[in-house]
Amino acid sequence: MPLGQNKILHLIMENSKWLSAVASIWIQVTSGATYTFGIYSATLKSSQGYDQTTLNIVSVFKDIGGNIGVLAGLLYSAVTSSSRFGSGLWLVYLAGAVHFFAGYFLMWLSVTGVIDRPHVWLMCLFMFMGAHAQTFFNTANIVVGVRNFPDYSGTSVGIMKGFVGLSGAILIQIYHTLFGDNPTTYLLMLAVFPALVCLATMSLVHVNPSNTSNDKPHLNRFSLIALIIATYLMIIIILQNIFIFPSWAHILTTTILVIMTLSPLQVALTAQRSEQRSPSPVMAPLITTLEDQNEVEMNLLQAMSTINFWLLFLAMVCIMGSGLATINNITQIGESLDYSTVEIDTMVSLLSIWNFLGRFGAGFVSDLFLHKYGGGRPLFISLTQLAMVVGYLTIGFSGNLYIGSVIVGVCYGSQWSLMPTITSEIFGVKHMGTIFNTIATANPMGSYIFSVQVVANIYDRKAQASGGLCHGLHCFRLSFSIFAAVCGFGIIVSLVLFLRTRGLYASILQRRLKG
Repeated sequence: MPLGQNKILHLIMENSKWLSAVASIWIQVTSGATYTFGIYSATLKSSQGYDQTTLNIVSVFKDIGGNIGVLAGLLYSAVTSSSRFGSGLWLVYLAGAVHFFAGYFLMWLSVTGVIDRPHVWLMCLFMFMGAHAQTFFNTANIVVGVRNFPDYSGTSVGIMKGFVGLSGAILIQIYHTLFGDNPTTYLLMLAVFPALVCLATMSLVHVNPSNTSNDKPHLNRFSLIALIIATYLMIIIILQNIFIFPSWAHILTTTILVIMTLSPLQVALTAQRSEQRSPSPVMAPLITTLEDQNEVEMNLLQAMSTINFWLLFLAMVCIMGSGLATINNITQIGESLDYSTVEIDTMVSLLSIWNFLGRFGAGFVSDLFLHKYGGGRPLFISLTQLAMVVGYLTIGFSGNLYIGSVIVGVCYGSQWSLMPTITSEIFGVKHMGTIFNTIATANPMGSYIFSVQVVANIYDRKAQASGGLCHGLHCFRLSFSIFAAVCGFGIIVSLVLFLRTRGLYASILQRRLKG
């Protein structure tokens, strides 16, 4: 057997946490189908005879399915706490794979006419199922990452959420290379490809929290790979918006991309070899939760009875809700500000990169700040909300959508690594999946409030006064002024959470100093 295969087999037999991290990354890389709705939305609309309002209703169920992961959290807690299912993780991944295949396969059957124009509510169910798959993968990968790397939970969560943020752009590159411009076939690809990757790798994911002092350098290598992939994708996206790529260019660029996504395996091999060569003493995790101090792990109902839960939830409504409302309406905002179609398409494409930078950067930087100064992670929610205020005012009063979209994309993405990590630190890891998925409902809830009740209502009034369409800064100025005020309120809420959890984070610093 070749030497490389021997090394990989050794990793598998040892249930290495590094191989587990690689498998989780690969699952994340293929699970971001919700970010690619624009690829097949026009085909879905024309094949089913939908008007724009009906298509938007279907899209809402995509957002609901992709963000409300309470069921995934409950399943994770149930199967991992029972010895009847072994580790139980495989059931969570299997549920996600079944959702992925069923949802997108049924949509593909509908678009191809095998299922004759199902009722719109059935299509909403198909969309919900396909999008809901992501919550099962996210829950398992994030919680396992936090448990395997408790000292660097922010970095671990940032890596996992960062890769799923990039996955939409990766899936689109693979699709264009294999199928050109055929959205119907893309739906079939979404039904099959992510489910197969999950089924092939889910047995490699294990909870194995062997803490060593060497974790950080190897996690940093995962982070570096993510940054390289993000930079590469940004360059490719910009070039594809400027030039028409021939087929050989698509094949070449996608082959390089696939090699990059496989490269974390080399990091795992290096990490495992390093640990075997110079094993470090196992250390108790630096991260202790409030519940550890009281010898209690909170379940969902117990967490919901605390002020800290609702402070975190309210902060997420403010920043996530307004951020997603901005992202969902960025095309209409760009049109009202007279940006060209190419400029708008480029900004939309690059939003996934800014989203990734926020997801990755917030986890990495907050971990660095925590380990060096013992600073509470909720402070970073306040800082990103402050930056959001600047971004909203920039768009609303200067019309600079380039700068504004970067700020909104980065700050919105940041919450997806900050919120789960803070949840694990305040409420414990045992029921973390259920709790952070419940808090994540703030995202679609806030988006509905700010998209429908604020942006849509204000824009429609402005458009009616202008004869049907609205052009100029005044179209969205009031909306972004409201968003800025909401995030100003969110700053106060998150600062209260920061002050209430100072004791927790002070104990983390104290424990580090003693170590």
